[in-house]
Amino acid sequence: MLIMRKGKLINNYLSIVLYPISIVYRFLIFIRNQLFTNNLLNKKFLPCKVISVGNISVGGSGKTPMVEYLSRHFQKKGNNVGIISRGYKRKSKETLIVTDGKIKPDSWEKFGDEPYFLAHNLNNIPIIVSQSKYKAGMLLVNNFNTEIIILDDGFQHRSLHRDLDIVLINSKEKYENHKLLPIGQLREPFYNINRSDLIIFTKSNLYKPNTYLINKIEKMKLSYIFSKIIYDDNMITISGEKIKTNIINGKNIYIISALGDSKGFEKTIKKTGAIIKGHKKFPDHHSYNTKDIQKVKKSAIESNAKFLITTEKDLVKIKNYNGEIPLYALKIRFIVEQKKELESYLNEINKK
Repeated sequence: MLIMRKGKLINNYLSIVLYPISIVYRFLIFIRNQLFTNNLLNKKFLPCKVISVGNISVGGSGKTPMVEYLSRHFQKKGNNVGIISRGYKRKSKETLIVTDGKIKPDSWEKFGDEPYFLAHNLNNIPIIVSQSKYKAGMLLVNNFNTEIIILDDGFQHRSLHRDLDIVLINSKEKYENHKLLPIGQLREPFYNINRSDLIIFTKSNLYKPNTYLINKIEKMKLSYIFSKIIYDDNMITISGEKIKTNIINGKNIYIISALGDSKGFEKTIKKTGAIIKGHKKFPDHHSYNTKDIQKVKKSAIESNAKFLITTEKDLVKIKNYNGEIPLYALKIRFIVEQKKELESYLNEINKK
């Protein structure tokens, strides 16, 4: 009880200290948005269709599975698709071609974990990382004859015109967290979500979507649908082999992850029937070193775990794993509940 009170006091103190920073941040965002809204800052247009997948709060909304879903959708429709990402926490600054759609990258460090992951999961879809979305877009158009570009994490990147703005909201988000950075988790004031064309509540099978947020969105007369994250029938090994997911059913497992929503990962794993004996959580996009893995293996052995389970995105960052406990990555799939409604938006892209 005393610890909880101390925690609340610390949080209250931090909120007071950080509040002035939040006010300045809000002012800067307001000025920037006003400049774009009133055309005082110009948008650039690419000679192709652009779809942005973004969010209004930090971490864990499921942008990467959504980008993969959209890429596969348009590829099946016969479109030449390309992806642009900033490559968060990559060890490079220049514009780079992650993959031409055929040759896969052999390391993630230069490109970031998410572009690397997408490059290995998708075929015949070029991916570029760049701070300049326009420059990356022109590279895709000129080099790969790209017709539709998926812009990963593009909602705040207003300098590039897009034909469809999709904003993802993690269904676990609550009113208490909806304060502007650095006090809360909002990247910009929530009312700015009215710039979007479609809102998707993600992980609605893991969390009950917040009534407060739905009511706010309905008052703004914005369109929204729901999506799920489910586990695949197969897991993968560090060498890329497939292993049936049902082998962990009823077995003791230990989890390792570096995610924006580690709780969502736990909830997904529990649906496999596995018994979670421990979960080592690292900061989002953490780069694992040998000591990290040694400590995790030790904890897994001490907890009597039979398997060590991580995510696909984390697996690419774990090198030279050797251990008596098998290491697998749980594959997940993005499922849209109102598929026809989403496709009505996507079909309009090819009509424009």
